[in-house]
Amino acid sequence: MKLIKVAAAVLNQTPLDWAGNTDRIRQAISMAHGEGVSILCLPELCITGYGCEDAFHSPGVHATAFQILTELAESTCDMIVSFGLPIMHAGGVFNTACLVTNGQILGFVGKQFLAGDGIHYEPRWFKRWPADTTATLHMGGQDYPIGDLLFRCGDVRIGFEICEDAWVGERPGADLAARGADIILNPSASHFAFGKHQIRKRFVLEGSRAFQVSYVYANLLGNESGRAIFDGDAMIASNGQILAAGERLSFADVDVTAALIDVDATRMQRARTASFDPDVQTDPDYVVNCDFSFPNPEPMHAEVIRQDWEDVQEPKAEEFTRAVALGLFDYVRKSRSSGVVVSLSGGADSAAVASLSYLMLRLAEQDIGLDGIRNKLSYLSDSDKLLSVEAWARRMITTVYQATRNSTNTTKNAAAAVAQGIGAHHLVFDVDAIVEQYKMTVAGGLGRELTWQQDDIALQNIQARVRAPSVWMLANVFGSLLLSTSNRSEAAVGYATMDGDTSGGLAPIAGIDKAYLRTWLVWLETTGPVGIGPIPELAAVNQQQPTAELRPQSEGQTDEGDLMPYVILDQIERLAIRDKLMPLEVLRQMRSKHADIDLSQMATWVDRFFRLWCRNQWKRERYAPSFHLDDENLDPKTWCRFPILSGGFEMELEQMRAYVEAKVRGNRSPS
Repeated sequence: MKLIKVAAAVLNQTPLDWAGNTDRIRQAISMAHGEGVSILCLPELCITGYGCEDAFHSPGVHATAFQILTELAESTCDMIVSFGLPIMHAGGVFNTACLVTNGQILGFVGKQFLAGDGIHYEPRWFKRWPADTTATLHMGGQDYPIGDLLFRCGDVRIGFEICEDAWVGERPGADLAARGADIILNPSASHFAFGKHQIRKRFVLEGSRAFQVSYVYANLLGNESGRAIFDGDAMIASNGQILAAGERLSFADVDVTAALIDVDATRMQRARTASFDPDVQTDPDYVVNCDFSFPNPEPMHAEVIRQDWEDVQEPKAEEFTRAVALGLFDYVRKSRSSGVVVSLSGGADSAAVASLSYLMLRLAEQDIGLDGIRNKLSYLSDSDKLLSVEAWARRMITTVYQATRNSTNTTKNAAAAVAQGIGAHHLVFDVDAIVEQYKMTVAGGLGRELTWQQDDIALQNIQARVRAPSVWMLANVFGSLLLSTSNRSEAAVGYATMDGDTSGGLAPIAGIDKAYLRTWLVWLETTGPVGIGPIPELAAVNQQQPTAELRPQSEGQTDEGDLMPYVILDQIERLAIRDKLMPLEVLRQMRSKHADIDLSQMATWVDRFFRLWCRNQWKRERYAPSFHLDDENLDPKTWCRFPILSGGFEMELEQMRAYVEAKVRGNRSPS
């Protein structure tokens, strides 16, 4: 039995935050050293940060990252540590993992498979390293091996799969196993999405089983660069069993998960596997050798953390709450904002944004305590005076209800109830006089009165736009972040007023559909996150039909009356945008799901969706940054590209109409 203590560290890094990133790496190394860890895996590109984007093409960034690597190398006494940084070689930039021990840089492994889909654009900055290829890198006056390397430290062989390398069919791990790897380290920057943890868990387990190795997986944590949230997965597996797993979606800056692995056990498992075909070269040039003396630790029981919120009836609700709360908390503090401002209309969307702002504080308190919050928000001059989470909520969350003559007491009272329930600083403004002033100004210029019959959209939009300057002014007065309240369903069809309800520096719920959001609000009213509980005041919101309240009250305006049922809208969106189906194909699919709905009515909704989708791409281009939460995102900057100007599916919609007409004629009874 040869026992080795290994660990995965998760870090909440920030692109190009050289001092902060370095401090957190040092803290992780110190924590691991204190636990007697011999091998430590840090996340992908942990020195620079993963989200540097085109700064990866800056020679100064490469030089600084390498200089910091040499400084951090001095912290690796009696340890083997992997670091992530970009390296320029042979005219290309490579995403590499560097193995260091006892102050000595052993070599650099290049990532073989680059993430180039979804929100990832790695091929824009990096070149993929070819398998079975090694070279010599000249840096800082010294030569280092670089490439598809295996490291033999003492008598233990260590290899790498870097993030995407483990997500492909032909994983480098198979070749590493043939070369006799005992341990595979996977430094990752894998963004959060619903259910993604289970996929990672499967490839970690399968990698350890199929390759007969011990597998160490370390992911980034938190909102690193603005849009992507990282959940901080840390897993250690051996021979198809999870030995240790860390907490996900933590508010901590650093966490280390450790476990004892038995190298002899994985070696013997491989030896008894008939299909294993070892590489028996005596001195292959892809192996980097170094002396390292592993201690002989006592056996220990590793801890597999299964968070209580993962075992509940609604795990997606918990994941959504905790991911957005963490993303919002990091966005506020990394932008050095004093708090958030929400235009609280009394409807579902703004209530959700306000509630998430409150939950970011409650979940932070639950995870890191009030002292942890103070430390992270220490740039606030009065942070030392805030002695309770209620005081933090009052200090950091400002909500405002802005009434016009078309507003109702129902929404006004609902907004007040939600604000009271979350302890926000709540204001009420009457902006009707400002709306009327704009109407008179424009009417005077046109020489005619504006009417609902002739100017419906203009009269609706001016009410939403008039509310924007007030909330922007509040944000400026308090030095706070203005949160936009738009959701994904509205973004799909442009059911939002540009420079009105879309105003803000961040759109926390623009990545989630309205149908789910309404379900989540009911859950939050009655159940709420584990350890936090419900916000019962949301009942005043959940009892309403969603409405913009921009037309006269006598018209009974509702969102679904203007558009279509949100459940239908969201299903059409997935078929049209996620699955890339044409209008007629979408109609057929929707008919199979909703045979009880009249064909002509469904065709009207499909037609409306495609027309509004094409007409409103310019709006999606202007939305505030949003969080990526699933693989159905509409953000044109990170996920879903579509032309601002297009033919608008005119031919395809005509084909759908012809199909419907033929169906209707065929179903008519003879007269």
